[in-house]
Order: sequence, then C-alpha cells, then structure tokens
Amino acid sequence: MKVLFAAPEDAWGGILHRFRTDLPEVSFTAGGLNPSSLAGYDVVIPTMSRIDAELLQTADRLQLIQQIGAGLEGVDLEAAQQQGIAVANVPTDVSGNADSVSEMVIYFMLALMRRTSEHLEQRQNRLLGVPVGRSLMGATVGIVGFGAIGQAVSRRLSGFGVRKVAIKREPEQTLANEHGLDWLGSSEQLPQLLAESDLVVLTLPDTDQTHHLINAESLAQMKAGSYLINVGRGGLVERGALLAALESGHLAGAALDVFWQEPPDPDDPIFQLNLLTSPHVAGLSDRSVKGIMSGAADNIQRLMAGEALRHRRV
Repeated sequence: MKVLFAAPEDAWGGILHRFRTDLPEVSFTAGGLNPSSLAGYDVVIPTMSRIDAELLQTADRLQLIQQIGAGLEGVDLEAAQQQGIAVANVPTDVSGNADSVSEMVIYFMLALMRRTSEHLEQRQNRLLGVPVGRSLMGATVGIVGFGAIGQAVSRRLSGFGVRKVAIKREPEQTLANEHGLDWLGSSEQLPQLLAESDLVVLTLPDTDQTHHLINAESLAQMKAGSYLINVGRGGLVERGALLAALESGHLAGAALDVFWQEPPDPDDPIFQLNLLTSPHVAGLSDRSVKGIMSGAADNIQRLMAGEALRHRRV
C-alpha cells in the first residue's frame, strides 16, 4: 500500500512520522503541497493541496482520498466519484479538532480585548496599570457558521457571561435553545449579526458562496471598535478590506489562524497593525493530532482489509 502525503515531510506537527510509526507496513511519501501526479499511489492525504479533476486523471491505482481533518473544499468530489475513488475525512467533532479550535478562539478573544500585544512594551517601559482592556463579560459574540466548531465555541463561552448570536445554513430552534443563543439565523441575517456583535468569529469553509464573505461592505456593517476572528479559511476575508478597516480604526483588532495565501508574506504591512496571528494551528493540539491521525489511519487499515470506510463522503 502506497500513500502520498501531499505536504512537506514535517508539516502538521510531524503527523507523517506518527503514520509511519503506527502503520509500518504502509509506504508513505511526502510529496509537498499541490503534487503534479498521483500515479503509483493507492491513497492520497491531501492536507491543504488541491485535488482537482485534472490531477485525478493522473491516478492509475488510487482508491482513496483520505483527508486529515474535515476540510474537503479542495477536493473535486464529483470527479472522484466519476472515477470510483472513495473520499473520506475525519470530522472535527470526532477528532477533537473542534475543541482545540474553540480553545484558540477563547485565547484570541481575551488577548484582543485585554490588549495583551501591548503588555511586553509596557513592561519594558516600566509602566504599570496600563493598558486598560475591555471585559469579555457583557459582550455580544456573533458566530458565523454554527457547525461542530461554532458549537464548540459556544460551549466554551458558556461561563463568560456573553450574549451569543449565530448564523447557520439551516437554523434549528432546538439548537439555539440548547446553546442559549439569543437568536440563530440564516445567512440572510449576516448584516444583523455583524451590526450587533462586539466580536465576530468565522468558522466556515471557503466555498463559492462564502469566498470573501467579509469584504469592504460587510466590514462597514460591523460595529465600530469590534473585533474579527477567523479560524475558518483564509478566503473568507478580503485582505485589502481588512487592512483598510484596521488602518481606519473601524475594527479595533483582528485575529487570524488562516490567511489569504498560505504561508502569508511575513513582510505584509498588515502585520504591523493590531492583528494577532497563529500559523494555521488552531486545530492542532496533542489531543486533536492524535484523534485526526487515529481516524485517518483506521480508514487506511480498513481499505487494506477490504472493510467499509468511516466518514465516507463519496
């Protein structure tokens, strides 16, 4: 069994080494992002690589596209189905990924509102008692995308005394009641959520419907002095519009785990503004990496044994 890991050797916390340790009978190759051919491989682990119809034409023995994590927006599911190639992922609520992302969201919220980026400078200047931050208690948090990650964020917020509103493709009143939401609306209510929220959290995938969902128009709808947090996909936010909103002060700050290009240019002037970042690691923790690896490895073993795959999407 030959598996292509479509990322650098040491990507995603060294998860490839874990695969090799747990599945010594399988041959794993690190092919880097966006490989040019799938020939000779039985399984491909796409990570952040695009697996489109053209690339799938190079596959001569591919049986399974197995994602580590949930994101399959880069995989042409229709083309895979036409070629009889199975596609599976490891859902965020199964692997522990959603819980890990939600913890990072809480960190971002507190760091932004308590202005922790200024603390080192104040200490170096021997100043005490500044800066004066803002309390999370009493704030309104708007969650855009109320799937597994959005719901995990909501649960983590339950003890902070915040008002919660959210957007979901198909709103469910029972879900709103379960999470103590003030309201749960559809995408048509995004302007209302933006106008009411002190902090807006994006947890969506990047699709034709959501690409650049946050642009100059939607940023203008956000409350003056509010904060934007993106732990979904980088394509949700239009970089130039975010830069302008931060420069003008309309946004008090933002936090990003994902970017318009990955990796982003470290010399981009946007990083000189009030912007907290993490290098696409919100979903990576000891617990989630173990869960992701376990779920993907299980499916590879199932494929070798001729057993039914778990969490199959095609």
